[in-house]
Amino acid sequence: MKNLKDKVVQGIRKGPEEPKAKSYRKSHVPFRLNFLFFIIFALFVSLIVQLGYLQIVNGDNIEQQLKASSVVEVKGSAPRGMIYDASGKALVENQANAAITFTRGNKMTAQDLLETAKKLSELIEVPVDKNLSDRDLKDFWLADEDNLEAATDRLSDEERSLGTSEQYAATVEKVTEDEINFSDAELEAATIFKRMNSAQSLSTVFIKTSDVSDRELAIVAENMVDLPGISTGTDWTRKIVEGSSLASLIGTVTSEEQGIPEEVLDEFLEKGYARNDRVGRSYLEQQYEEVLQGTKSISEISLDNNNNIESQKETFAGAKGDNLVLTLDAEFQAKVDKILQDNFQKLIDSGAAEYSPGVYAVALNPKTGGVLSMSGYHHDTGSNELQENAIGTFINSFVPGSVVKAGTLAAGWENGVLNGNEVLLDQPIRIGSDVKASIFNPTGANNRNLSAEQALEVSSNSYMMQVALRLMGINYQSGISIPTVDRQGDVYEKLRSSFASFGMGTETGIDLPGEATGISTSIDNMDPVSDGGKILDLAFGQFDTYTTLQLAQYAATVANGGKRLQPHIVDGIYGNDETGGLGSLIEEIEPTVLNEVGLTDAQMQIVQNGFYDAVHGTDAWATAKGLASAKMEVSAKTGTAETPIVDSNGNTVSLVNLNIVAYGPSSDADIAIAIVMPQLKGDTDTHPNIQIAKEIMDAYYDLYMK
Repeated sequence: MKNLKDKVVQGIRKGPEEPKAKSYRKSHVPFRLNFLFFIIFALFVSLIVQLGYLQIVNGDNIEQQLKASSVVEVKGSAPRGMIYDASGKALVENQANAAITFTRGNKMTAQDLLETAKKLSELIEVPVDKNLSDRDLKDFWLADEDNLEAATDRLSDEERSLGTSEQYAATVEKVTEDEINFSDAELEAATIFKRMNSAQSLSTVFIKTSDVSDRELAIVAENMVDLPGISTGTDWTRKIVEGSSLASLIGTVTSEEQGIPEEVLDEFLEKGYARNDRVGRSYLEQQYEEVLQGTKSISEISLDNNNNIESQKETFAGAKGDNLVLTLDAEFQAKVDKILQDNFQKLIDSGAAEYSPGVYAVALNPKTGGVLSMSGYHHDTGSNELQENAIGTFINSFVPGSVVKAGTLAAGWENGVLNGNEVLLDQPIRIGSDVKASIFNPTGANNRNLSAEQALEVSSNSYMMQVALRLMGINYQSGISIPTVDRQGDVYEKLRSSFASFGMGTETGIDLPGEATGISTSIDNMDPVSDGGKILDLAFGQFDTYTTLQLAQYAATVANGGKRLQPHIVDGIYGNDETGGLGSLIEEIEPTVLNEVGLTDAQMQIVQNGFYDAVHGTDAWATAKGLASAKMEVSAKTGTAETPIVDSNGNTVSLVNLNIVAYGPSSDADIAIAIVMPQLKGDTDTHPNIQIAKEIMDAYYDLYMK
């Protein structure tokens, strides 16, 4: 304590110490502030530079991005391409119609649609949709929020626990019949609501496309502010030109309501189509869908901050699809149609066609494969009426008869069992107790030696059966037993392969969907014993069935010396001119050789000579002499097939298919035809198949060769 006191006292006495010399130490604060200010300045400069870049250099891009966030592009329909015949005549075209459309906004509710539908129904007339279902009507009723709440109150606790879609389905079931017993005016609004409700978000559908009056267009335009999504536009209707007989070949297009068929939906969606796009549903419209389909129009839809549609403006009107020019001339087609109608009507009137399902004819260009005409008429038993059925030429098949015999000879030559123009004895073929013979030698009284060429001229069944027997390794002797079906080896395959090389029993390759290949019964479905002789029937055309188009391809293959050309109905694809008419050629359909028949020139010459002699030969049994008076030199092969039926009374009725294939001029053919007349009865000695062939050949001559 004392020491502490002494120190204090001493300190007081001592007084303040003398100040020491000042020591100046430099502060770090100003440097840090300056460095910070520099960084801030650099950042400001960088920001200004970046803003300048965005504003000056990249301003357009930024504007587009901002616009993209508030503007949506919507695609609309465009007219399909047109279809013209070979002369440039329009066969199908587009008829433009004023239309009223609806584009659905992002946040439109069922209540919004309901209110708009009711307003619109008071302004325009929309025919009530006859296909309105109970579900459609219930959806319309439930679109009212008060009605939805009332129906929801009827749900059980268990139903309330369901998921959204399941719960709504249960709610629909709670709507009573009385609640959907609407007036005509309400049904009209329900029709509009159904069409509006079918639209997906920001997609456009048609509300009314036909009979839209100028008054309705004006009223809708005046009231667009009160009708969200409703606008005016243009629709088109596919129309086949009146008087064209090619309607069935042209095919049809789906409506917007039908949209893309379910079976091809995924395929088309992958190609960028929308579900409600109208597409080709059959034949040419279907086959050339991607050519005929136009480029869609584009509209810009501006959305407000709530994603509601603010305005709509078309930025691209769309482009019509490309056009097709066919190989067929409508004038020649019309002449062939009339020839078939007039001749078949005579058979109906005489009773000969009572059971016939119709008449069919196809004409091809044997140098290109182009289809010159495809004509067909369907006939119902007991009716005097004919229905146009050109598609029957490639989807209906019939027993051909002897027209196929060039294929049988080819099988003999190709498999080494027939030697050139070899001579065989025409005689009845007796297999056990069965006898099969040529029509001119049923009993054997007219046995005669025939060359292969003569066998075609007089249509020898016996010659063809002996070729089939040789394919089994059998040289015919009277009374021999034919091997059972299971021991006939690959003879069926050998015959059918040769037939197919000409076009019979195989796809022709026609540029139309749905082609049939005929009926070829498998040996697995045949009785080994009782069906043993069917192989002989096949050899002269009494077993398998072929289409008229297949027989026409066969005739064309013989005519051009052995090249099987792919038939095509479209000659070329063309663009549009400035007025939307036929423009310049885009793609020409070139001839396509599918295969060449495996015959030597000498063998093919025998076939062609046989066809020529069937018309111009001197033999009394030459089968197509009626064509000798045609205006051009014609070669042909006829065919008659027995096709008995059992009528409604259980009686067997003897019927025959009368067929013919022909081409001309014989030395340098421009046209090859096939005619099929199935199941005729009565007196057929007038040879209507030959008469029709002659008239078709003469019509072609008068139009193009005279």
